[in-house]
Amino acid sequence: MDDFVRNKLTEWDLQKWMDKFEDEEITEESFYELNDELIDKLIPKVGPGLKFKKRFKQLKEKQSANEETVNLSAKEQEDAPELDRVLPSTSGKGKRKFDLPDESSKLQPPAKRQRSSQPLEAIVLSDVKNIMKFVHARLHEKDKLSAFLKKKISDLETDKRELVGVFGKTGAGKSSLINAIIEEKNLLPSGSVSACTSVMIKVEANMQGSNYEADIEFITPEEWKDELWSSHQFLGDNEDCEMDVDNDYHDISEKFSALYGEEWKGKSSEDLMDGKYFREIPEFLQGRRKILSCESAKELSARCVKYTRSDSKQGNDKDVKKWYWPLVKCVTVRVPNNDFLQHVTLVDLPGNGDRNKSRDKMWKQIVENCSTVWIVTEINRVIAEKEAWEILESASSYIGNGGECRQILFICTKSDHIEDSDDHSAAQRRDLIVKRNMQVKDEVRKEFSRLHKIKKHFTVDHFKVFTVSSKEFLKKKRLNADETEIPKLQQFLQDLNDCHSETFNYVSGAYGILSLIQGANCRGVASKKHVCGELERTMSQQLTQVAKAMAEAYRTFERCLSKGVESSICSYGQKLKTFLYYRKKGSAFHWTLKRVVQSGGIYKQKKGKQININMMLASYLMDSIDEDFRKTFPNEVKCSAFNGVIETFSLNTDFLNKYHKDVELQLRFLKTEEEKIKAKLNKIIRTQKKDVYNSVTQKIKEIMEESYIKAAAFRGPGTLNNMRETIERHVHSNKNMFERAKNTMLEKLNALMQYILETLQKTMMESIELSLKTDNCSLPDFSTELSMVKENYDKLKNSAVVR
Repeated sequence: MDDFVRNKLTEWDLQKWMDKFEDEEITEESFYELNDELIDKLIPKVGPGLKFKKRFKQLKEKQSANEETVNLSAKEQEDAPELDRVLPSTSGKGKRKFDLPDESSKLQPPAKRQRSSQPLEAIVLSDVKNIMKFVHARLHEKDKLSAFLKKKISDLETDKRELVGVFGKTGAGKSSLINAIIEEKNLLPSGSVSACTSVMIKVEANMQGSNYEADIEFITPEEWKDELWSSHQFLGDNEDCEMDVDNDYHDISEKFSALYGEEWKGKSSEDLMDGKYFREIPEFLQGRRKILSCESAKELSARCVKYTRSDSKQGNDKDVKKWYWPLVKCVTVRVPNNDFLQHVTLVDLPGNGDRNKSRDKMWKQIVENCSTVWIVTEINRVIAEKEAWEILESASSYIGNGGECRQILFICTKSDHIEDSDDHSAAQRRDLIVKRNMQVKDEVRKEFSRLHKIKKHFTVDHFKVFTVSSKEFLKKKRLNADETEIPKLQQFLQDLNDCHSETFNYVSGAYGILSLIQGANCRGVASKKHVCGELERTMSQQLTQVAKAMAEAYRTFERCLSKGVESSICSYGQKLKTFLYYRKKGSAFHWTLKRVVQSGGIYKQKKGKQININMMLASYLMDSIDEDFRKTFPNEVKCSAFNGVIETFSLNTDFLNKYHKDVELQLRFLKTEEEKIKAKLNKIIRTQKKDVYNSVTQKIKEIMEESYIKAAAFRGPGTLNNMRETIERHVHSNKNMFERAKNTMLEKLNALMQYILETLQKTMMESIELSLKTDNCSLPDFSTELSMVKENYDKLKNSAVVR
């Protein structure tokens, strides 16, 4: 299974079936040949199978549309009266006729065209992609080199998408902020005091049409039935308990009343699964997504509100009879013709995950994949309001060492609000706002510098503060930049959208592939054997340096984790006791502890910090490695893992090229392959390091699972003490959990290091052998295409110098 297949299964939320695709060796090429029978064998379960088939059909339709563009010039040539189809040649041999071995050769590379209204990158990328599709179609897998080249062309494709996670308490202005930044005033509902966004909302570009769309993904009926059952159990256990407004009873009541009104009271979970309650959303019971499509943002917002918002009796919402947000896993809103979202997805996120397991799993996946995080809060209470800072603290390990966040933007909303401003002139009011905003920025930066937990994962350089007024910006009152920094945030999104590096990587790779083809057609190159020997010696030396740097990092982690194990054994008892014997004011603590053990040691309170026994037990181990982990696996794109040793890996092809001009084309290909594999490995490392980092807490959770199950089973008098004693005894008798967690992390780290070395060696050795040790291959002449791609490559290179 290659990266294309892996990425598609991840994108479609079907990671569970990756092993099956891996076992069957499904590659991008064979992926497109799948039929219903083969899909059923790969994904035997009906629900996921139907989901795959739907997405697969959409993908093939999109591919067909792209191929129509590639075939356009060929079709025009077919319809022309001339029998001989001719391409211009830059090889010095004048014009040449196409060989026509089969139907694929009827494809013609696209003519050069002027599209001055589009960015240079878009024009170049479109042209070069069409050229490479033409080249791919003319190559045949009759020999090893041809098959290798076709795979390399397929591997050029990348889909850059940056995730921006937007956090903030209810009423902070997240929806208004997103609307303002993407300049869609009516997209996300906002402004209601009593209503709030209750589910994750992704906002991205509609690349397939001109309508505003909402893709609503539900939790499964089985999950909802389990939630109904567990909630009934909880309510039964607490019939005579005096309830606090902040406890679970209010949360359950709010959720059930939204969907069932008052009918849920006194009914069993089986009764509440009756189909009559879901007539308006048959997709829920069928395990399908619900798609809404509208011509305007305002219309879509009105139709979406019942799936995304908690109950509100204000405005148009008062007519809504049922609210379906308890059943919704995620809503993806797609906006047409929006430059800010071309390669960016904005995600409106709840602060600390979700009590529903599937929603919480999705929350973690999204948060871990965010390249940027925005923390949104009102400017007037930015320091006194603790919730924003608690959100940042609770998410720090998920977005830092356990994620790939490169920047945190702290955004203070409603910056146009200032007390007693009516007594001042417009100029005085503006001066007051500017002064206040500057003071707020200084206070926020000072507060950040005091948060030691966050600073383990991020430095001050990763932290920026903005003061914005969505209301004023949407009114198009062009305020001073210090009053509303919405334009700065828009520029931030434009920078994320900048596809120059992705375009350059594609064009550079295409240039290298065409260079290899042209080089392979040159017979009798005398220095191939000598250059091949030099490259292999250099590669061996470079791999030794990579292995040495990684071994040093391994020893560092081993040393740090050993200290963490000692600290954990010495101090875990006090931490555990402090939590287990905590007295919650105004409510019985045993109900809180009951929810903790029922949820695998993790409890997401309606308000306040998340309770996580597993993280608490792992804290000394994590503290021991956090600083070194951040240095070894930096999230910054410009920094490479293992102290930059992968980035410095080089076969020194530029030096060899000075003395061996007869293999210049092959060396050019090897240089582009070298850059591609380093970029690929850096992406893999950024993904896999999350698994390495989180393995400590995950191992402790696995070891603690037995005690949680036992503790959750207690009922009646003495339940609290029984739960406490069960957890304490289990931890005391499993003190080796810290050593086992340490070994798990080291094993995963070692596996990652071995994979890096093997992939680097295998990829470059294969490229060396096929470019310099392969003879007598019959490849088409692509000298014209090479010339066209080189011209585009030079354009991009020159534009990069200008930047």
